[in-house]
Amino acid sequence: MIAVPQAAIDLAKRFEGFHRVPKNDPGRAHPYVCPAGYWTVGYGHLCDPDHPPITEVEAERYLAEDLRIALAATLRYCPVLATEPEGRLAAIVDFTFNLGAGRLQTSTLRRRVNQRDWIAAATELRRWIYGGGKVLPGLVARRAAEVTWLLGNT
Repeated sequence: MIAVPQAAIDLAKRFEGFHRVPKNDPGRAHPYVCPAGYWTVGYGHLCDPDHPPITEVEAERYLAEDLRIALAATLRYCPVLATEPEGRLAAIVDFTFNLGAGRLQTSTLRRRVNQRDWIAAATELRRWIYGGGKVLPGLVARRAAEVTWLLGNT
């Protein structure tokens, strides 16, 4: 099995961050609603609103498991990435982690990746910038970073 690329871990941490909410409980992340309207905790781990606060170590464990799941789905739907440079795999693993395997499965992005049409795949990535019907600046930045990895301009 292919390991989760370090670049995917770095992208997830860069764009998710370890969110600490109350000042009276430093070092612990509490559930919060992300800009797209989902309850999350730690590094973007989906959760219930009543999930208990977690430490950064627990957040790292959640992230590792979430990225393993995203990696498996990415390789299932885009098997060509198994033989491509790690940056390309990292970009699509981060997309899958951020938006879910179902979005990758049904996307034109998937088709472009499997065709190895990297320019068209980059164009498709740039379209996934909406949350709650609005362009989210964080998603614009995240997609730009993924495009950089996809095209190999790291």
